[in-house]
Amino acid sequence: MSETVLLVGGGGREHAIARALEDSDATVYACAGNRNPGIDAIAADFETLETTDPEAVVEYAESVDATLAVVGPEAPLAAGVADALDEAGVYAFGPQASEARIETDKSFQREFMAEHDVPGCPDFAVFEDGEAACEYIDEYDGDLVIKPAGLTGGKGVKVIGDQVTPEEGKQYIRDSEYDRIVLEERLVGEEFTIQGFVANGSLRITPAVQDHKRAYEGDEGPNTGGMGSYSDASFQLPFMTKADSAEALDIMRSVVDALTGYKGVLYGQFMLTAEGVKVVEFNARFGDPEAMNTLPVLETDFLDVLTAARNGKSLPELAFDAQATVCKYAVPDGYPTDPDAGALVTIDEDSAGDALLYYASVDAREDGIYTTTSRSYAVVGVADTISEAEEIVEDALERAGTDGLRVRHDIGKAELVQQRIDHMDELRGEQE
Repeated sequence: MSETVLLVGGGGREHAIARALEDSDATVYACAGNRNPGIDAIAADFETLETTDPEAVVEYAESVDATLAVVGPEAPLAAGVADALDEAGVYAFGPQASEARIETDKSFQREFMAEHDVPGCPDFAVFEDGEAACEYIDEYDGDLVIKPAGLTGGKGVKVIGDQVTPEEGKQYIRDSEYDRIVLEERLVGEEFTIQGFVANGSLRITPAVQDHKRAYEGDEGPNTGGMGSYSDASFQLPFMTKADSAEALDIMRSVVDALTGYKGVLYGQFMLTAEGVKVVEFNARFGDPEAMNTLPVLETDFLDVLTAARNGKSLPELAFDAQATVCKYAVPDGYPTDPDAGALVTIDEDSAGDALLYYASVDAREDGIYTTTSRSYAVVGVADTISEAEEIVEDALERAGTDGLRVRHDIGKAELVQQRIDHMDELRGEQE
């Protein structure tokens, strides 16, 4: 039977989800706080509402007779939107609030890992008292990562020895208004992400992706929600081995086994170190931009994943095109510290050529498309190699125009990818 799917969220990740459902036997409806023109063009209807208001989301879901829902961002999950949809009889592919804590509460995440012997957990300590956290920094033998326990949109983490000095880190804690702070050992290596579909005890993983959090080229500047990412034509990245993937999969499997009711996407962000795979964090939804690397090469009908999850069945085995992807975001000038919101942007979709264009945090109004305080749009290239995919993206960006916007052009370039390979070769060599 035909399904009616409600998509919750209005970013680039959700545009990718909408595209993944566009050619399936589903009618897509969407709701978000901003009117994403890419989603609007696909959806049968688009409702502007506050997605962290469970009652408003359920009311809209019932008004369109939704049979399924996909909750994209983390904030609605934390607010209990999946809980409310499930209770109303609309199966939500996304964890309920208690299980979404694997992302939304970093202190819970680490304590959960320790309690259930999940491999790859770094040294950590949780503090409700800022001065006690500062004393821990003084006493700890090595560098630490400072993480607010709650959601910060990928921008609240500070790394001592990289982004800040110990004194600056302590001042950051003293100046913040966070209720709890998690201090973790700083992991040295190369980061990668593996996303998995989870339901009914099934775990189906997708190819590894490497995100680029830093705002500026050369991995400089503050952290962002993600400036872009790439994947290879296999399940591994160029600096990884199959054994590394297997180690990460074992970690994700142990989480799924411990969170028995979990459904939705489990996102594992890992650090490949000289000692093996360590956990940077877990997220309870698709990554953004990583969804835009994963979904365009997914050959399995995403709707089949959703219906199997709802119907209590094992999830289908996933098939992917053996192609590489590169994603680069165009962001407002000043992002992330002082973004130029409310600026009119001109995006020539017709000039994208072979690239895929995903609208993100923009607002479509009668007189055009305007920036918000976050990322504007992403361009994705899909090809046989990372280099070819990167060239597709650069060609599209040049022709589409990025006036008033900024791009990290180094993402996916051969020089930067080779630096990652050399870095891991050096770390593994030191270990030997």
